[in-house]
Amino acid sequence: MKELLKRFEKQRPEIVFEWHDKETEAEGWVVINSLRGGAAGGGTRMRLGLNRNEVESLAKTMEIKFTISGPPIGGAKSGINFDPKDPRKNEVLQRWYAAVAPLLKNYYGTGGDLNVDEIHEVIPITETNGLWHPQEGVFNGHFQPREADKINRIGQLRHGVIKVIEEGDYSPAPHRKYTIADMITGYGVAESVVHHYDLWGGELKGKRVTIQGWGNVGAAAAYYLSSRGAKIVGIIDKEGGLINETGFSHEEIIALYLNKKGNQLNHPHLIPFEEMENRIWHLDTDIFIPAAASRLVNRYHLDLMLNSGLELIAAGANVPFADQEIFYGPISEYADQKVSVIPDFIANCGMARVFAYFMEGKADMSDQAIFEDTSRTIKNALIKVHEENSSKTELTKTAFELSLSQLIPQTEETLIA
Repeated sequence: MKELLKRFEKQRPEIVFEWHDKETEAEGWVVINSLRGGAAGGGTRMRLGLNRNEVESLAKTMEIKFTISGPPIGGAKSGINFDPKDPRKNEVLQRWYAAVAPLLKNYYGTGGDLNVDEIHEVIPITETNGLWHPQEGVFNGHFQPREADKINRIGQLRHGVIKVIEEGDYSPAPHRKYTIADMITGYGVAESVVHHYDLWGGELKGKRVTIQGWGNVGAAAAYYLSSRGAKIVGIIDKEGGLINETGFSHEEIIALYLNKKGNQLNHPHLIPFEEMENRIWHLDTDIFIPAAASRLVNRYHLDLMLNSGLELIAAGANVPFADQEIFYGPISEYADQKVSVIPDFIANCGMARVFAYFMEGKADMSDQAIFEDTSRTIKNALIKVHEENSSKTELTKTAFELSLSQLIPQTEETLIA
């Protein structure tokens, strides 16, 4: 498996688009790892200090994720090195999407990601550049539907992603008009935990959960896990966190979700970040959900949680471990050998799956059908892992082997060429 991963990591991206903004210091990259199936997909992120290497690693992650979520296309990612708090952010995004519009029209599909909002930024800005939807390139490059069918499917996709959740079980507050895009990734992370205990044994109710990050993914995962009876005992976010060693009530988790300040934890008694960093990893924790930025979890964090009873990690963040390697470095491998680790390309594939669900044909647009499709996709992926490996360790290694078996023929062709 490691040799296959190395070969996949070393494969040169098929397309790299580099951009330098004339009006600001912003710079950006679209990295398309391959045009497998005629197209590639991956969201747009923005952060200060981002570089091409990060974008390339995330593009490769997306390619593996599509082996789980579908459609069978190549992986890609867009990244902009710019401060998302800068008041010029919207202007930068407008110029960025104008520059990459030809890719998005023909063979690349994008969406939201870190610090870039799918509904309020990506969709409206790409529309001003003549795109029916930021996933239009996947339709044209991969599905190649007839014009009438394309219009119907894009309409379905446009409506589905921004659809307001109406069924109470899927929303922490139906009157707040949360959308599918707001909740689906965190829901998938929570469902990966549910399915893990169903397949490998154990009872989720009463399990103690620590959450890293309180954006859409972490907060939603906490909400759904709490609704299943798990106990959220600690939350750490970029500005601070909260601890309740007996577990926050479900009502308290809902309140913390509703009171988010943007994508950040907001509470009058927030514990400062430095204090949280010294305390949270010592909590008695059964389940850890890393759902913040990439590469934040190190060996020190793992050892402290292992000493406190850790048994499962479900990766809400892409590439959560602080390895230099793109995928399976020493920290990731160490975690995989010690506890059950559900990798990012399974646990957080919810949004990718939603795109595929709406693209593939006429879809049931009910909340239940949309959410159950994501849950079923994740469950089926974990069933395949369990069939190969019924032990509670090296789940990530097994999942990589299964996914790479779908990609290696392409990798071999690239190497020969």
